[in-house]
Amino acid sequence: MRQRLLWKLLVGHTVPIFAIFSMVVWQAIDKRAAEYYKELAERFNVAPAAAHGRFLEAIHHHMLWGVLLALGFTLLFTYLLTSWVLRPLLQITAITKKVADGNYSERVNVLSRYEGGQLADAFNHMAENLEMIERLRKNMVADIAHELRTPLTNLRGYLEGLSDDVIPPTPETFRMLEQEVLRLVNLVEDLQQLAKADAAKAFLDCRELSLHELLRQILDLYRPNFQEKEIEVQWHLEPDSDRVTADRDKLLQAIRNLADNAWKYTPRRGTVTISAERGADVIRIVFANSGSIIAAKDLPYLFERFFRADRSRSRDAGGAGIGLAIVKELIEAHGGTVGAESDVDGTRVWFTLPCSG
Repeated sequence: MRQRLLWKLLVGHTVPIFAIFSMVVWQAIDKRAAEYYKELAERFNVAPAAAHGRFLEAIHHHMLWGVLLALGFTLLFTYLLTSWVLRPLLQITAITKKVADGNYSERVNVLSRYEGGQLADAFNHMAENLEMIERLRKNMVADIAHELRTPLTNLRGYLEGLSDDVIPPTPETFRMLEQEVLRLVNLVEDLQQLAKADAAKAFLDCRELSLHELLRQILDLYRPNFQEKEIEVQWHLEPDSDRVTADRDKLLQAIRNLADNAWKYTPRRGTVTISAERGADVIRIVFANSGSIIAAKDLPYLFERFFRADRSRSRDAGGAGIGLAIVKELIEAHGGTVGAESDVDGTRVWFTLPCSG
């Protein structure tokens, strides 16, 4: 490919230009020489035929060698320049084959800031995103397998014990079996909610709502959970941050997931602060909680499916990592954005919604 494209560019650009230029110069010299010697013959009454022929022969000889020499230098310069221009394309071609085979680690060397370099930058960005998506996909498959394996293993052990009369069929045993089944049911429901959140944009029933009312409604629902851990809930709601246009059920689900997240990750006797403020054209809602700091490298992936900063924790302690992914899908379906920050002051998970009016 390289040689074909390179020689096409060389021949297609250099040779026609030189051929046309040489023909024009050649004809111009012949015409001017004939006119010059005709003028000499008329002015000095001499026969210019022999001198004219020798003159044209010398000019043609030197011009031919000059054209060939210039063509050689031009071909060499054009070859080097074209090779430099094509280098990113050749690298991209080679790396694309590796990406197609599943190797996303290769990158193109950026040699310039012009079109070739911009193409290399765009390709590298695409490869980085593909590598990240592939890594998240593998993590997601591993997480799903892990989440399913634990309850299924427990169920299998209890059922084998019951079948072999090793475990007595007591009410306590059946309650444990029921808990494991409920874990599976909850995981499937989480996955179903995520699938619905993916398609939320096409099924929004948007109306003007009181955002403060929805926030207090969900926090009333979670009040027993916060009281159990002795968590203090603080409010900072600006008066002009209340009215939004949204789908009530879907916005309630997003707020409920954030409240559930805040309750789970706030330590006993910690603090949760819920604030709402109005910007130029959006309302920003923040759920802030005290507790451990989330690593900066994990923050960009916090809203990815099945992502968990601490991969060693159990589903009982931290969930399957779907809640924030559902929040992201639901809020973006409303035209909003989500984000998270974490430092010594705590963790802040926020979302924005377009202002109503």
